[in-house]
Amino acid sequence: MHAAVSRSSIPSIRSGAVTVRDLFAASLIAADPTAFTARAVRLRLPADRNQARPTWIIAIGKAAMTMARAAIHELQQRNLTIAGGLIVGPSAGDSPHPALSVVVGDHPLPGDHSFAAAHALDELCSRVPGDDRVFVLLSGGASSLMAAAADGVDAEDLIELSDLLVRSGLDIGRINAVRKRFLRWGAGRLSAALAPARVELIVLSDVVGDNLAHIGSGPCVPDATTAFDVRRLIDETHLADKVPHALLHHLDEVMSGTRPETPKSDSPVFLYAGVPALQGNSGVLDAGALRARVLGFDPVVIVGEPLQGEAAHAGSRIATASMALPRGGVALWGGETTVTMGASIGAGGRCQEMMLAAAIALSDAGHGASGITLLAAGTDGRDGPTDAAGAIVDASSAARMMEAGVDPRTALLRHDSYEALHLSGALLKTGLTGTNVGDVVIAVRL
Repeated sequence: MHAAVSRSSIPSIRSGAVTVRDLFAASLIAADPTAFTARAVRLRLPADRNQARPTWIIAIGKAAMTMARAAIHELQQRNLTIAGGLIVGPSAGDSPHPALSVVVGDHPLPGDHSFAAAHALDELCSRVPGDDRVFVLLSGGASSLMAAAADGVDAEDLIELSDLLVRSGLDIGRINAVRKRFLRWGAGRLSAALAPARVELIVLSDVVGDNLAHIGSGPCVPDATTAFDVRRLIDETHLADKVPHALLHHLDEVMSGTRPETPKSDSPVFLYAGVPALQGNSGVLDAGALRARVLGFDPVVIVGEPLQGEAAHAGSRIATASMALPRGGVALWGGETTVTMGASIGAGGRCQEMMLAAAIALSDAGHGASGITLLAAGTDGRDGPTDAAGAIVDASSAARMMEAGVDPRTALLRHDSYEALHLSGALLKTGLTGTNVGDVVIAVRL
């Protein structure tokens, strides 16, 4: 047990908001995909340049451009041939190499840009010789950015399913178990299209547990779920009457053997895959904790249980846990919560909803919440379909919302966190960061 420290021994930081911003910035430095990608590429190249194959780069996700640049730099340092490639990200930009094309996809829901990106990937795969090497660089958002319907699936049905799953409140693992079944590039189908080329998978994980089958809908790894498993999941989550009938019929055809199953672990297409490289949320939390200790905070706790479930419930739990911190203490959480929207059309994201719920709980606690500041943000710099990464709140945030004419409890019920947090000055806006390794929550008590 750590004894509570006196007020005079607390590090001389200007405010709780400045402190949590500082710790989050340290976390983002650790999430930088450049060093991770460069090292992973370097370790996967042959020591003898004469044994090197022509190399292709496929980078998909919110960190696609950053990861592609790092890979290109490592290959050019060794004078290796870059035969071609494709970058699919959320925004436009100049290609870092003349052999690579840049395509913008849609996120968080697939659309015409995503379909075009998937078609561009199809065309690229058809040009990759079987003797070449392909670096597949994946990061969060890949599922939507390159989304297109699998064979036998209608594009409109895929869009309807994607919207249903995003609003369902299901965790990312169950969402991807269903979604990847109907995606052109999900469930190992990218490896199947590239075989027998050598596939080197490098992944920035935004998924709790870092399950490769869930990240980007598992384009380069075996699909452990069968059509029967997916149909049972749809039934158990009471979505059967909402999923387009044609998609349920598609599952029936796979179960009957009319359509092929997705590639499994015994498929020969995975014989050509290297050992994946993966970086997830835990290193980000370690960096934030180290920065807190350097600043003199004590105790500094990384909560082992990942954040999951409804964002509002998580926010209340975080507020309660933060009130157990002594002055001078810091706690960090990582993970990814969900928001079950239902019929609501409110604006916000899971981190914003989490902090709105936390602000209400801190306000209700009165003096018991004194000195506490909370931050929740996505490491990609974008929380939901908004321009905010998340929010920073304390015990006075709810009162500021009321002063601005917004009832925080009503806003929470309507999933309308953005406006309430904006009017109270609580939104955290970082801009897109070029990485994505899940969400970070930081509690500081001064």
